[in-house]
Amino acid sequence: MDSLQIEFARSAIKDLRGIDRQWLPKIISAIEALSENPRPSGCKKLVGSEHTYRIRISDYRVIYDIQDHKLVVYVVRIRHRSDVYR
Repeated sequence: MDSLQIEFARSAIKDLRGIDRQWLPKIISAIEALSENPRPSGCKKLVGSEHTYRIRISDYRVIYDIQDHKLVVYVVRIRHRSDVYR
């Protein structure tokens, strides 16, 4: 399988700005790894959506859509677990 392109929603870019700097390298590398394996072990499919998944990086969650037909991973949200689903 070809590697997928990573795209960020405007909301995800905004979320990144608010994240504690110590977590950014870990979160960015986890997102980059999605281009090779968009469904890593530990990812969860979100209920009520066909293509939306989440991965966990410590107390943070990355919510993303996999668009297989376009070979794109579309990152929607990156937030602390206490408010990612709001």
